Amino acid sequence: MTGKADFTPEEWETIAHGPPTAGLIVLTAQRGGLFRETLALTQTYAEAHKQPGQSELIDELVSRRPDLDHTHHGSAEELKETGLKHLHEAVELLEQKAAADEVAAYKKFVIDLATRVASAHREGGKDISDAEQAALDEVEAALKSSS
Repeated sequence: MTGKADFTPEEWETIAHGPPTAGLIVLTAQRGGLFRETLALTQTYAEAHKQPGQSELIDELVSRRPDLDHTHHGSAEELKETGLKHLHEAVELLEQKAAADEVAAYKKFVIDLATRVASAHREGGKDISDAEQAALDEVEAALKSSS
């Protein structure tokens, strides 16, 4: 099992920022629903925390409130660009040090969280707006294996 102790503080920060950053990328893709979408992000962590044991890595990630990157971004586009880069870096770190099932669990957690954020508020008559779906697709692409 791989956990926080297997990474440097900087590496862990990159990994820990991944899931909430994915949520923020989706949240900022479309105006509206800020409260519900933010609540969905935090609830995803709370629910995962109440159901430990599937992955030591995920258990450690959700043992604290979502670790948001406090870097100030000039725009939603800048947040997306930087966030997608960090997500890809997180997966690369995990592929180097974690078992394949833990990497898969991390990717699933990120996608599930981002999807819950997107689904938290109906926009344009859809559960997930076109802009949110595009953001989800970009998040999923950033999580693709580097190998």
